[in-house]
Amino acid sequence: MGAAPAQAQDLAQDPARAADPDWTLSAEYTADVSGVVSGGAKRAGRYLDNLSVELDGDLEQAWGWRGARLHMSGLYNGGGEPNALAGTLQGVDNIEVGAQGARLFEAWIEQDLGGSATLLAGLYDLNSEFYATEASGLLISPPFGIGSELASTGPNGPAIFPSSSLAARLRVGDTDRTYVQAAVVNADARTFGDHGGVDTDLDHGVLAIAEFGSHAPVGGAPIRYALGVWRYNQRQDDIRDLTPDGDPAHSIAQGAYALAEGHVWGAAAPDGPQVDAFARLGLSDGDTTDFKGGWQAGVLVRQVFAARPDSQLSFGLHQGWLSSKARANLADAPADPARYEEGLELTYADRIGRFTIQPDIQLIRDPGGLKDADDVVVVSLRVITPLF
Repeated sequence: MGAAPAQAQDLAQDPARAADPDWTLSAEYTADVSGVVSGGAKRAGRYLDNLSVELDGDLEQAWGWRGARLHMSGLYNGGGEPNALAGTLQGVDNIEVGAQGARLFEAWIEQDLGGSATLLAGLYDLNSEFYATEASGLLISPPFGIGSELASTGPNGPAIFPSSSLAARLRVGDTDRTYVQAAVVNADARTFGDHGGVDTDLDHGVLAIAEFGSHAPVGGAPIRYALGVWRYNQRQDDIRDLTPDGDPAHSIAQGAYALAEGHVWGAAAPDGPQVDAFARLGLSDGDTTDFKGGWQAGVLVRQVFAARPDSQLSFGLHQGWLSSKARANLADAPADPARYEEGLELTYADRIGRFTIQPDIQLIRDPGGLKDADDVVVVSLRVITPLF
């Protein structure tokens, strides 16, 4: 209810939006300078960027298609690859991509089915609704987006940034209360802008994922929790085992995860710091990727300073557990494998004019899963600019 006056003011100031309230178009440009200042392959920095354009439409209001919504988004990613300097297994910057260029990221329609059920179909970002915590959203390190044990699966990764794939998702319930959702996602994550474009033949099968979520009061504040399971229906190359002919054996990639997040300190109507916390745990087979599981945890402090309502501070820790097969492969190198790669991140963000400025520092221990590797320190500066 409190947002209504601001919305009315926005419409009054934007005649184009007021004339066509059924459609919302937005764009945002993110620029990072990220560099290794200790450890790693080289002490140097890289510039990288992400341009995101989104279109949302109410198809019932626009065209009379009852209970339907449209979402489309496109990306342009350019610049360098800071993880090539850091040498980690899990990455250090969540807008880094292996192939620069423009892509159609999402294009889907969601249809109300009656009651609390909805069906979504189209090009879909799996991590937009599964294995996701809002409280970890400020952190830059990729494991805080989705666990590495799932992010590293599939023939070229699952349908997450920057490449989506065709999918269908069914949800029953309200994500603000209790819900069950499941999706079937093309295992070959490719979209327009990737080599070969959108895959429609399902030669690599599908990834099936399901998640149950609800809320529980803890200390007077609602804590959101969720449990999820996922499995590919086709076998993938094992990272170590071979057939009698010397070819990679094939194994089913599958796993599960649990997460929780919620408000842990601060008043409901704040004029000062508000603290949210999150924790996540994931497990997988460990046969088709380097990871058998991992965890992430941290806090997000909103309105760090009463006089700076947009100020935010976040601290997070993550570990990616190496599977026994990954460690055996490293030992064959030969190298001294660690049991995990872990990282700590501290970041602060605040808005100055129309720009959001975000300095960030990360410490990665046992980078590359190697015991004898020096700790890596990565320092970054992110600038976010809303374009329209």
